[in-house]
Amino acid sequence: MKKNIQLLVIDPQNDFCDLPADWLPVDPVTGQATSPALPVAGAHADMLRLAGLIREGASGLSAIAVTLDSHHRFDIAHPTFWKTGAGAAVGPFTPITAAQVRKGDYLPKDAAMLPRALAYIDELERRGRYTLMVWPVHCEIGSWGHNVHPAVKAAYNLWEDSRLAMVQKINKGSNPWTEHYSAMQAEVPDEDDPATQLNTALIASLDQADLLIIAGEASSHCVKATTEHIVANLPSGKAGKVVLLTDCMSPVGGFEAQHKAFLDDMASRGAVLSTSVAVLSTLQANA
Repeated sequence: MKKNIQLLVIDPQNDFCDLPADWLPVDPVTGQATSPALPVAGAHADMLRLAGLIREGASGLSAIAVTLDSHHRFDIAHPTFWKTGAGAAVGPFTPITAAQVRKGDYLPKDAAMLPRALAYIDELERRGRYTLMVWPVHCEIGSWGHNVHPAVKAAYNLWEDSRLAMVQKINKGSNPWTEHYSAMQAEVPDEDDPATQLNTALIASLDQADLLIIAGEASSHCVKATTEHIVANLPSGKAGKVVLLTDCMSPVGGFEAQHKAFLDDMASRGAVLSTSVAVLSTLQANA
């Protein structure tokens, strides 16, 4: 009997991929090559392996879903929001704590935003998952960096054409007041924004799969957070149906320990750690 095998690809976007020079377009405004905003070492190779898996195992896949990090330029986790106490710019990869904001080391550029920003950071730290990180402006809605890696898109387009089906697209991150690593829930849900709440309908849909294969970028952040929320909230409680493709995900540089801890934790909860080569045989057998 044919199994329901679903593929969830987390944030396979240009801005996260260390694309080689001949994959980079020229910006017609500046005349310069467009560069990924937040490239993850190894991500391009990850996506090529994933594209190959989709192409060669297409007939065994029942459904494909793709999450898309989707930010505005102005965001609490972007340099556009912050300044130092002296009025200087705040560079990417700057962690900001509530204590530093209270001390005046870092402040919103708009002073009126201070109470809400501080309330957010307080709640983020109370939850204990992350410290606020100022990332480069990335995956800006409408930009080249927001687009899906071309090889992955080409592969899932072939699947769509052969199955007369649609790849489900799941946007996350458009609320500028909260970080949204996980595609299932923002780090601090906004009570006035349903898109930041736990997406129980999506999790229930993914739980219909006999196997849920997960790949994407980055394993230290968005793959980690998304998978954690899925495993913690599966209605069936069957974490063993979750398969993580360890050769189709990589961590942000400097966060390798988080990557390893994530994989170890998921394995301890019953999720399966596998590779695209191993999973391909499963997909082909399910054709």
